[in-house]
Amino acid sequence: MAATANKLTPERMAALAARYPRAFGRTPLQRLGLAAAWVAAIIALLVTLDYLNVSLARIINGMDRIGVIAGGMFPPSSGGAFPELFKALMESIGMAFLGTLIASILALGLGFLGARNIIPSWVFRFSIRRSFDFLRGVDSLVWALVYVRAVGLGPLAGVLAIATSDIGTLSKLYAEAIENAEKKQAEGVKASGGNRLQVIRFGVLPQVLPIMLSNALYMFESNTRSATILGIVGAGGIGFHLSDRIRAHRWDEVGFIIIMIVVAVFVIDLISRYLRSRLIHAGTQRERKGKGVAAASA
Repeated sequence: MAATANKLTPERMAALAARYPRAFGRTPLQRLGLAAAWVAAIIALLVTLDYLNVSLARIINGMDRIGVIAGGMFPPSSGGAFPELFKALMESIGMAFLGTLIASILALGLGFLGARNIIPSWVFRFSIRRSFDFLRGVDSLVWALVYVRAVGLGPLAGVLAIATSDIGTLSKLYAEAIENAEKKQAEGVKASGGNRLQVIRFGVLPQVLPIMLSNALYMFESNTRSATILGIVGAGGIGFHLSDRIRAHRWDEVGFIIIMIVVAVFVIDLISRYLRSRLIHAGTQRERKGKGVAAASA
């Protein structure tokens, strides 16, 4: 009973803090450190604003110009080039799809090489993981500039740029999913006489495959938006037409292209969200079934 009475519950701590505020408050040194941190943050903010030449006058002037540009977008117009714009939009979506598909296939093998429970050698795994960081650390727009110089203008540069960037991202996500896979299912396959490849095929892959497909679908959503920008640097797609209209100040056509992009991304997001929810549900059902098999093997 005495132990229960002396137990420090949240309510008792709050009562003690209210009764003895000095004992529970910050020390003078802590208050001084907090004040110094606030002063340093404010100074850093002011120095950054001055270095970047950010001023309220420029912001207000820019907002006025944005208002003029936005007004010029209405009513939106295709300028009689809807078939050409639609074809370019499909080209951008195709770039995103093909780039994501290539990255997903290559990342499947690389993800296993970067997983701790598959590759025990930390030196090899460290090298693989750092290569993932390098690939995903460089933006797809930068890769597009590189590939435009390497393979020339057109959608091929965009496909390669998306694939290169996504290989690093998806490989990292796949490796983490493999490391977090339930061990009992793999142990059940091993106990049944399965070799290492069979353990991966029947004990690990069925668990992580829905997660991998879900990640790939999410990347496809993101790449659909990214592919519209890659055309600005010559990687093909709707971005080239958007950049061309902006340079010519044909704001009504810019507005029309933006609406096309938004509608396309919205539709793809809806479809992808539905497919991802189905994949996650199917993965949950498969995981429960796998646990039953592992329990039976044990």
